[in-house]
Order: sequence, then structure tokens, then C-alpha cells
Amino acid sequence: MKYDLSFGSKVEKDLAESFDYYEEQSVGLGADFLLAVDAALSQIQREPLIFQKIYKQKRKVNLKRFPFGVFYVVVKHQVIILAVIHLMRDPQEWKKRKRY
Repeated sequence: MKYDLSFGSKVEKDLAESFDYYEEQSVGLGADFLLAVDAALSQIQREPLIFQKIYKQKRKVNLKRFPFGVFYVVVKHQVIILAVIHLMRDPQEWKKRKRY
């Protein structure tokens, strides 16, 4: 069963900033980053409950090749993506993110 995905208000900014950073490092690397995010989102959409809860109801999937995590919650048959952030960032950043 596929779950519906929705995105918190700060996720677009997370992605845009990270894409820009990687593109500045090497042309095309930003696109590779987005492909890694897309792969993680597909995995989450198919089987969101297989990933361990890491804080309250929040779960995390690590990206392949990039030191980022996709943080999310599952509410009924919906997955709400809260953050896509670097794993060395302050953990309070993703912990305080709400569902909107």
C-alpha cells in the first residue's frame, strides 16, 4: 500500500539550500542530491513503518551518498515529511519541526 506524502513548510527551503550548495561544489551534484532524496521518499512512501522511531513519533531515513536524513511522521495513511537536513546539524532543528 502506498502512503500519501505531504511536506512541512520548511522542506522546500531545506531542499533548495542543499541543492544550491552541492551545485556550487560541482555542476550536476545538486541533481544527484535530489535523486537521492527522491529515492528515499519512494522508499518511505512504500514502507514508512519499517524505519525506527528516533524521537517521539518522528522517524528518519538516511540518504545514500549524502550525509542527510529525511525526517517524517506517519499519521494514518499519510506521511508528513518534516525536514531534509544534514545529519551534523543541530538535532533541535528537526525535533522542533511540526507537521505543517
